[in-house]
Amino acid sequence: MASILHERYVVERDDYANAGKVSSSIKEKLKLAGIPSAVLRRIAVAAYESEINMIIHAWGGTVDLDLMDDGTVRLVFKDPGPGIPDLEKALTPGWSTASEEARNLGFGAGMGLPNIKRVSDTFDIISSPEGTTLTLSFSAANA
Repeated sequence: MASILHERYVVERDDYANAGKVSSSIKEKLKLAGIPSAVLRRIAVAAYESEINMIIHAWGGTVDLDLMDDGTVRLVFKDPGPGIPDLEKALTPGWSTASEEARNLGFGAGMGLPNIKRVSDTFDIISSPEGTTLTLSFSAANA
């Protein structure tokens, strides 16, 4: 498989004012590339939740979007830390470590990772104090 579209985005820590801009750009680029709307909806949910997690919990990071020649969409969210201390808890619906600021802005309900996992065709997460890498894929064949 070869990438026919590659984009890299930067997400800034605590940048609530721009929350959602990266995921909106991803959705728009994939819509223009002809990804079916049912797949786009799942990608939009996963991208938004992942972007918000980077803003709230991480020290910023990067998002890589690749559209492969077989129609697979791959998203890689990578941050430099502080890591997720307990992945099992983080994958439990309703469990959150969001700050009071994030909660006051309507974020941090503890549904991010569970929702991301639910809508993704593949979900892989690796986390340590040095950072977290979340790799997701979506197949256009699963429209």
